Amino acid sequence: MAAFKVEICGVNTAKLPLLSAQEKTELLKMIKDGDKQARDKYIKGNLRLVLSVVQRFSGSNENMDDLFQIGCIGLIKAIDHFDAEQFSVRFSTYGVPMIAGEIRRFLRDSSAVRVS
Repeated sequence: MAAFKVEICGVNTAKLPLLSAQEKTELLKMIKDGDKQARDKYIKGNLRLVLSVVQRFSGSNENMDDLFQIGCIGLIKAIDHFDAEQFSVRFSTYGVPMIAGEIRRFLRDSSAVRVS
């Protein structure tokens, strides 16, 4: 149904790929070995995670497209720094705080009130 279509930053979220747990594990190993295509596929497979975090900030006065883009930066940083063996948690457990932190940093730095 078209009612459930969400388009943000020109991305139709209904058409975003879903990755199985096995695919995520395999892609993370490939990313660790430096595979750029696996990294791109992992980013696209986790855009729904960014969208879920961005929805928490819907009450702010910022444009949702901007927040989604900032959240994608947080997602990329999380993927680049995640080590499944070191953290022994699922990626989403590590990624959500990284994405939310990047959005909070953006909101804090772009606010009119500066606290020294």
